[in-house]
Amino acid sequence: MMNIKNSIRYIVLYCVVAMFFACQQPGGNSTGSEYMPDMGHSIAYEANHYNYYYQNTWGSEDEYYEYAKPRKPVAGTIARGYAGGDSNSDIAHTPNGSVPYYYGDTDDERIRASAELINNPYPITDAGLAQGKELYTVFCGICHGDKGDGGGYLVRDGGAYPVQPANLLLPEFIGASNGQYYHAIEYGKNKMGAYKDKISYEERWQVIHYIRSLQAKELKLEYNQVSNTLNDIDRPAGVVVAMVDEDGHEHTEGEHDMHAEGDHHTDDHGHDNDDHSDDHGHDNDEH
Repeated sequence: MMNIKNSIRYIVLYCVVAMFFACQQPGGNSTGSEYMPDMGHSIAYEANHYNYYYQNTWGSEDEYYEYAKPRKPVAGTIARGYAGGDSNSDIAHTPNGSVPYYYGDTDDERIRASAELINNPYPITDAGLAQGKELYTVFCGICHGDKGDGGGYLVRDGGAYPVQPANLLLPEFIGASNGQYYHAIEYGKNKMGAYKDKISYEERWQVIHYIRSLQAKELKLEYNQVSNTLNDIDRPAGVVVAMVDEDGHEHTEGEHDMHAEGDHHTDDHGHDNDDHSDDHGHDNDEH
């Protein structure tokens, strides 16, 4: 009987001691310990993040590193930074609606963005220009003016705007890169505030297209879905490779789609194609 009581005492004492050492509190150089931590905390390997320490993992440090180190991307994967369009990529993809911007809000980063962001990832389209005009009118026209000449109503109608908004029709802005415009929209410039929280990735680029169209209009040049004589950077959606049909007539691929609704257009000699006249003014129906 006495042996049974002593055994019980030893068992109780062992449990108390075990619980005491199993539930050490952190402090000083000790991280503490807890009984069966895997039951209370998820032990997961986080990709690209190395945070090994003894009581938060299984296996050795080398094994943890093998699990946590970056893996090679799947073939055809597009880097996040180029999701908006990469002119050097052979992979066709649609520009994303939300793209990280890897340029800071400093003068040096502004210069870098101006030098590196050259191509507008979206082609010039009628729909895009219409969207750009609407956004420009709401967010830009009040300062830069409907024509882009810096004569918005905040300064034109006796407003108290502290500085003169930029005249986007001046040669320095016509020659500015797309990246210079995008960076200004992203972070703002001088008294102009940032618009990155107001208009989306695609909308910013469509606004830039519309600004280009205002500059082209000022110079009496073309900047639309079919033709761009303002610069050699932005590509019209309607410009495609010339093809020859079964009858031997040369035409542009997609030309029918561009004029499918009976659009009025003329040939290179100024004749109305809707009247089906040839280069000599004769009615083709007579031949």
